[in-house]
Amino acid sequence: MGRLFWKIFAGFWITLLLTVIGVSAALMIREEARRSEESAIATGPRSTYALRMAWTVASFGGGEALAKYVAQWPVREGEPPLVVDAGGNDRFGRAVPAEALEQARAALAAETGNDRRRKARRWKDDAGKEWLMFFPQGSTREPPRASPVPEFRLEGPILAALAALLASVLVSALLARNFSRPIHRLQGAFQAASDGQLNVRVAQGMAGRRDELGQLGREFDGMVQKLQQLVGSQNRLMHDVSHELRSPLARLQVAVGLARQNPAQVETALSRIEREAERLDELVGEVLTLARLEGLMRQPAEDYVDLIELLDSVVEDARFEAEGSGRKVMFSTSHEGELVIRARGELLHRAFDNVVRNALRHTPVDSLVEVSLVHQARADSMHITVADAGPGVPENELESIFDPFHRGESAGGAGYGLGLAIARRAIEAHGGRMWAQNRQQGSGLEVHFRLPLEQTSLKTV
Repeated sequence: MGRLFWKIFAGFWITLLLTVIGVSAALMIREEARRSEESAIATGPRSTYALRMAWTVASFGGGEALAKYVAQWPVREGEPPLVVDAGGNDRFGRAVPAEALEQARAALAAETGNDRRRKARRWKDDAGKEWLMFFPQGSTREPPRASPVPEFRLEGPILAALAALLASVLVSALLARNFSRPIHRLQGAFQAASDGQLNVRVAQGMAGRRDELGQLGREFDGMVQKLQQLVGSQNRLMHDVSHELRSPLARLQVAVGLARQNPAQVETALSRIEREAERLDELVGEVLTLARLEGLMRQPAEDYVDLIELLDSVVEDARFEAEGSGRKVMFSTSHEGELVIRARGELLHRAFDNVVRNALRHTPVDSLVEVSLVHQARADSMHITVADAGPGVPENELESIFDPFHRGESAGGAGYGLGLAIARRAIEAHGGRMWAQNRQQGSGLEVHFRLPLEQTSLKTV
């Protein structure tokens, strides 16, 4: 279950709880009012306050102070409180309603603690005699009702419906506010992204959320960041392609111009045009391969490839080409048998072939290019290394050599700088990793590949 489910679940139970509390409170208030109306003693706020004042005067001033207080009782306040002894006789000789006396004694017996709203109070005079002080119903002038209209009483079902309505409105408003704010933020971010503003981010404003909406915000940030990188990569690729096409096109134009000016050099010019056309064809082919790998492919890997056999084929081809230059290529592995993975064989072959050919181009005459494969059982992956004996690469270029059209100081102007870029994209498309480092012992460069052994489909580049 997600966090949104638990929020809705909690909102449902909070609504029920608030409904129960509201209904209970309303019923308690109603019951208290009913008891007050049916009581023979006064229980309103003015009567309890006046009773407390009379009791205070009697407690601290004695019987004489109480007599003066009763004698000076304002007429507008109604009758003063009754002060009754154990025999039911009033201290000042007034009539005592029997029902009111009985309820006052019951209220006094039921009250405990320092209740400021007591309906009856006990007072002991200087002689030690106990008296009961209370107001009979109607003896005080409580505030009149606001309107003489017929009284409307809320029955139990109506109270429950009103409480449920109020609780549901309150909880729904809180839930709607909790859900609508991130949704509106996401809506604005999607609109901005559709307008081309790929630098918009929403996760920072939703950092405190750990539910599905917060996760959606983080996924959105990852999506627009990837789109921003891809758009930037495509823009750089277009810029680099246009730059690389200018040189062969310029040479083609020069060759055409020379052929027109000097017909005797037509054959030479045609040879130059043929070479430049072949270079353009090679460049366009590599650019298309790179663009295909840059294009977020999720094509299923339909081939089962024996990695050892594939590497052995690449090394055999490179060995055949290196024989005439005095260079050697050697392949070694500690694994016996087959290493079969589900992959795109032509992409892996292109990646390894590019790296091995690049190593042959930079390794000196009479030197060795070493290709090795190690099966890492714990990580369930393969580690392939291609090492040459060339001059190596400056440390600050070890990462940039994988950028398209990058030609380092040791490249010598050969190629278009796309071979390693294509190789890395192909390895990353299979969920692997590719990096380079200078050899620890001696000179040369090591290019490392790491591929998962179990691969069911190509991952996003």
